Amino acid sequence: MLITILATIVVLGVLIFVHELGHFMAAKAVDIAVPRFSIGLGPKLWGFRRGETEYVISWLPLGGYVKMAGMEEMERIEGGKVEDGASAPVSDAGLVQEQPTPGPREFESKSLPARTLVISAGVLMNFVFAFLVFSGSAAVWGVPDVPPPRIAAVAEELLPPGTEALAQVPPNMEVTAVGDRSVEDWADLTTALRIARPGPTTLLLADGRTIMVELPASDSLREALIEGALQPEYPPVIGRVLPGTPAERAGLAPGDSVVRADGRPVRIWQDLLAVVSSSTGRPIELVVQRGAERLSVAVVPEAETAAAGDSAVGRIGVIFVPPRERPGLVGAFVHGARETWDMVALTVEFLGRLFTGDVSPRSVGGPILIGQFSGQVVRLGLEPFLRFMAIFSINLAVLNLLPIPVLDGGHLLFLAVEAVRGRALSLQQRVRLTQVGLVIVVAIMVWALANDVLRLLGL
Repeated sequence: MLITILATIVVLGVLIFVHELGHFMAAKAVDIAVPRFSIGLGPKLWGFRRGETEYVISWLPLGGYVKMAGMEEMERIEGGKVEDGASAPVSDAGLVQEQPTPGPREFESKSLPARTLVISAGVLMNFVFAFLVFSGSAAVWGVPDVPPPRIAAVAEELLPPGTEALAQVPPNMEVTAVGDRSVEDWADLTTALRIARPGPTTLLLADGRTIMVELPASDSLREALIEGALQPEYPPVIGRVLPGTPAERAGLAPGDSVVRADGRPVRIWQDLLAVVSSSTGRPIELVVQRGAERLSVAVVPEAETAAAGDSAVGRIGVIFVPPRERPGLVGAFVHGARETWDMVALTVEFLGRLFTGDVSPRSVGGPILIGQFSGQVVRLGLEPFLRFMAIFSINLAVLNLLPIPVLDGGHLLFLAVEAVRGRALSLQQRVRLTQVGLVIVVAIMVWALANDVLRLLGL
């Protein structure tokens, strides 16, 4: 639990800081005064002042803001009045009147391109953060090979209710489409299954047959299907040898490619698993290719039980690690740009399908789901954790571009209207629209949080 909480704080804190840093740097670049830079919302927890800016950490770690001179009315609006020390005058009737001529370092005094840059800088920084993470991951750890969309095997015991028909898929059968979405590799296949609406869905196989399944609404059941029941086609190359296991005692090494097992040809990783799991306590011969040399190794699988009540299966202590290719520095940047664009396109497509009803509203998650994912990926290592942050950064950036007042996209919409009509909306109009946007954003947050609670309850 502590690891999950800390991971969530790191994810939210870093991404909020990156976003607000973009606004801050752009504001400083065009000479807009910045009285406050806050990570978090609500009352100040801790802070210090340097120059004209107060840097603070606030109690609620679900957002942040850069307070810019001339934009005080956009911080918090209640009942048509401007709060938090804003300088806009309010008439006796409670209506916000027009501000006087802005000062030289206020937001409204800057040119339209300068204001557009300041508003856009937050999401641009989120995109840059994702690009740097994807590029750095490719340069440091390499790019994993993505297997083809062939289902090497199906673990029938892990199939959720309604998906039992997948047990009929022949081994190593390629899937060409999920519903109306074509797939080209295993990543496409898993993505299509994740974003498909709950209920009846067809899988089109390469031989022309279709498999009809009932996809579950539950995220946990959906992940059990994708990450557990459906097994991709991986080459039979040993990635890691666990210490103190039969594989280590037999002299197997990372990089060994298994050619034959107990006299049977081995083409994919599942072929090796099938032989080993059924040979508990019995010596088997593995023929492996190690560089230019072919070796014969005798190994005795040991019995292992996954959970109480399960039958024991043979294990020798080897783990598959997807092979990786190091693309070089230029190649890493190209890969980072391509992966960033793909994730942006996928996020936009998801939102589009959500609005059209092609994706279940239950797919939207809130802070609880973010925390759960953060806790899970941090246990997998630094690279998966950073990649999760990059993906989440893109999600935040795209969501922030929605044309809802309060969000960056709403501010950009105001600027677009000003560019078209030749003058800005009145302060009163912006206040009213921002109130509407605030209601919409709060409703979305409540909706996402309700989904989180329903998931916790297994509904």
